[in-house]
Amino acid sequence: MSVLVAGPEPITSRDDLVAALERGSKPKAEWRIGTEHEKFPFYLSDHSPVPYEGPNGIHAMLEGLQRFGWLPVREGETLIGLESPKGGGNISLEPGGQFELSGAPLETLHQTCAELHDHLAQVREVGGELGLGFLGLGFTPSWRRDQIPVMPKGRYKIMTEYMKKVGTMGLDMMYRSCTVQVNLDFASEADMVKKLRVAVALQPIATAIFANSPFTEGKPNGYLSYRSHVWTDTDRARTGMIPFIFEDGFGFERYVDYALDVPMYFVHREQGYIDVTGQSFRDFMEGKLKGAEGETPTRGDWINHLTTIFPEARLKNYIEMRGADGGPWARICALPAFWVGLTYDQSSLDAAWDLVKDWTAQERQQLRDDVPRLGFKTPFRNGTLLDIARRAVEISRAGLKARAKGDGAGSENETVFLSTVEDIVGKGKSPADEMLEAFHGRWGGSVDPVYTEYAF
Repeated sequence: MSVLVAGPEPITSRDDLVAALERGSKPKAEWRIGTEHEKFPFYLSDHSPVPYEGPNGIHAMLEGLQRFGWLPVREGETLIGLESPKGGGNISLEPGGQFELSGAPLETLHQTCAELHDHLAQVREVGGELGLGFLGLGFTPSWRRDQIPVMPKGRYKIMTEYMKKVGTMGLDMMYRSCTVQVNLDFASEADMVKKLRVAVALQPIATAIFANSPFTEGKPNGYLSYRSHVWTDTDRARTGMIPFIFEDGFGFERYVDYALDVPMYFVHREQGYIDVTGQSFRDFMEGKLKGAEGETPTRGDWINHLTTIFPEARLKNYIEMRGADGGPWARICALPAFWVGLTYDQSSLDAAWDLVKDWTAQERQQLRDDVPRLGFKTPFRNGTLLDIARRAVEISRAGLKARAKGDGAGSENETVFLSTVEDIVGKGKSPADEMLEAFHGRWGGSVDPVYTEYAF
């Protein structure tokens, strides 16, 4: 991806922030696909969560993966992640030990899935030696929050305390949820605007397709995507459907103004993380940031701040799609396929925009509110969300076919990676629907089989 490079360069004006986003624009030939996915580590012996310390803990997992060439990333003396020596992807830890691969910026979905295959092979090898498995779900199916270990990263201590003040489910988001995301490029401000609008409007469709979190603490929770529901009361100052992006005149400047007023979490300096929760980046720019007096905001500070804003689709130097639950291998490849098909071919992007351009803010919000519970059955105009999902998938397939990105080994395009999505919408049944059927049928009212059937 085209990314903002963290650094000490001082930020002196709002124009600097706008320019930082504008630098994401790049010609179509340079567009790339960056896929991120999280997964829950668990002990194979008893399906319990995995702590950081110990001979079979997360630290040991990170140490073991270094045999494949990964380089350690440390916070002080603490090993908190891994990075590729070639400057590609990285492995990081979410607050409750969720293991995340942030993939390299790649040209095709064939490359994306090859990267994923290699990563999971490495994880299985090292995890198997340690007695660990990895679960592809959107929310922990059986663990209580007080059972979840806390990873030793300074920013998470600050976020944990702040979440208690701004919502009822922020800690569940941090410690008990997993997602799959895809990061996509744009050519210009106008291209960014159209893609971001399509992304936000259609995010509930992605939520319904990939809904995969119907259990909490061993029982059905009343939702198909409980992970998505959790975001509705995490921190409303930094989440949601950002309706202002559909207003006339929206562009980089308007997004900067939004981000300037979203409350900050921290400022990072050599001595560690400084808690500045509840104050804005605008305060920082004006020298009014309590706790960080005398500090000058830098490009790195701005980058860090952008990563703590969580709308349904997020703008950085690229657009990040945030609506899907974590899932098994095939669905990790399918999510970027869905969005690449919709946005990386101009005819398909135009068709996707035509699909959503007359939706009202109220309609978009209603979809966001209802889909976590109702999925494809969510009412919309004279039909249901399933009607929209089927049309969106048709558009995506056409876009992937038009891209004509083969693998050099007989496959002429990337439509094969959309087949999982096509199967889901063809049946009109989400993964969560199938899990609930199994729970009430062949699983005999137990969630334990998920640790086998949905493990990597």
